[in-house]
Amino acid sequence: MMQNKFQATIEQHLKAIYQNGEIDNFSALANELISLMGLTDKEIIENRNINHWDQTDSLVITYGDSILAADEKPLQTLNRFLDKYLRSSVSGVHILPFYPYTSDDGFSVLDYSSVNESLGSWQDINTIASNYSLMSDLVINHCSARSLWFENFLKDREPGRGFFYTASPDDDLSAVVRPRTNELLREVETVTGIQYVWCTFSHDQVDLDFRNSQVLKQFISIIKQYLDNGIKIFRLDAVAFLWKEMGTNCLNLAQTHEMVRLFRTLIEQAQHDAIIITETNIPNRENLSYFGNSNEAHCIYNFSLPPLLVNSLVTGNCAYLKQWMMSMPPARNGTAYFNFIASHDGIGLRPAEGLLSDAEINTLVKTMQTFGGHISWRSLDNGDSKPYEINIALYDALQGTVSGPDDFGLQRFICAHAIMLALEGIPAIYIHSFLGTHNDQQRVINSGHNRAINRHQWDYQLLEKQLADAESSHYQAYNQLKQLLKIRRRQSAFHPNATQFTLHLGDQLFGFWRQSLDRQQSIFCISNISDQPQTMSLSDINLIDNEQWQDLITGLPFSVQGQDNLSTDITMHPYQTVWITNNPA
Repeated sequence: MMQNKFQATIEQHLKAIYQNGEIDNFSALANELISLMGLTDKEIIENRNINHWDQTDSLVITYGDSILAADEKPLQTLNRFLDKYLRSSVSGVHILPFYPYTSDDGFSVLDYSSVNESLGSWQDINTIASNYSLMSDLVINHCSARSLWFENFLKDREPGRGFFYTASPDDDLSAVVRPRTNELLREVETVTGIQYVWCTFSHDQVDLDFRNSQVLKQFISIIKQYLDNGIKIFRLDAVAFLWKEMGTNCLNLAQTHEMVRLFRTLIEQAQHDAIIITETNIPNRENLSYFGNSNEAHCIYNFSLPPLLVNSLVTGNCAYLKQWMMSMPPARNGTAYFNFIASHDGIGLRPAEGLLSDAEINTLVKTMQTFGGHISWRSLDNGDSKPYEINIALYDALQGTVSGPDDFGLQRFICAHAIMLALEGIPAIYIHSFLGTHNDQQRVINSGHNRAINRHQWDYQLLEKQLADAESSHYQAYNQLKQLLKIRRRQSAFHPNATQFTLHLGDQLFGFWRQSLDRQQSIFCISNISDQPQTMSLSDINLIDNEQWQDLITGLPFSVQGQDNLSTDITMHPYQTVWITNNPA
């Protein structure tokens, strides 16, 4: 009876996706998917609104070959680095695409079922997964134009026949939202004649056509393989573009949302604590929609955070960051925000649309360019281009303000992370932030790609020397971030779903209050986001006067009424953060 109920649920998903007669037998397809996932005799998971995370959880984001050592596969080097330097700081690791690929540093996949031999093997992946919650990319919107699937598409063979989305140059595609400036359609010659394949991102990344249920079945098999190899967290790359329909913008369509619901139902049933994260670099309101009714993504990337936080720190004004945070709904049980401020891509600007004006975005863009950053563009309906993404290493992005570089770069960088680590949600730190890596301009020149600026490859021996040198900015960034994480992991008020309220302390002090789920701990998180000292009265944050208060970062006690000769005012240095709590752990 329970199994029949589960099959009925899968059928409902399929009927919502395939509304236009693409499927003849929903029951048969549902049975195939259940069988492919190995769920035929599995007990049904009923309670899905469970938080599979707490304050001890944080992730590091890295490429498989961000750190290199002689005579060793990069995944083995990465595992050594994680165990030596981050084992006590992070619970999980996101290894960016580790499959064979042809372009886009892994996001143009040749073969989803293999590990790139230059990186290592499935055994190396299993080893990392045995000690860390492993997050993997499911590059689901497109694959390489040199993949076997696409070669078979050109030859009208299986697997690959009908796998890719095609259109006509005569179709009205003016409403289609583009993240790039290249032509959307690519002309290819097939055994059945000339066809025009859809390429959302590049002509080497050909969009898959999920109207063909064979494509869906292929990806269900891939998901099962990943689960069997220890992958616990699935990042659905570029999923917002998944379903296309002529006459629409081909973004965030209802079928795409239903596909995410289907994946969640199947993955959760296969492994109850497995997690789906949607990667949707789009305006904030659209991004939030991927929570669904707590039945789509477990987590969504908090894409508006990086541009708003960087903007606050370089302008010395947190008004827009504060306004955005007040508008953000608390995540329900079973869902959480996925917070980050740096990634392998860059600082996306679409998520700032409607939050920052065009003039403010242009000022931010110009400031980042003076700090060595590059700009990626997207096409508009009228043929114009608009900034899509700032490509820059975060350490260099925060080297100064709109007035230019200054001596507060490290403090500003640590302040950004102190804010991110305290926010509602699960934090993720890019490996090059952990290491305080600078812009790699030579890599941009060598590759011809702007995003390469923040994809430096470290020699492991050189890196270890830098991390042992107390005068090195790399040492300082690593150790200060590690200390913040050590503090965070012990505080119940930093649970990803703990209560959060925004404080109103003016435009130079950004503050919010966190309270643990059991209401036993409160933390007032306050940061001076300006380059000038700021003074704040403890009365401004309504501390309860019959409790003892302490800053978790410095260990200093505070008095609400001035007892014990303690000041009732706090003078905060430029870019200083305090985490004031009544119950330090």
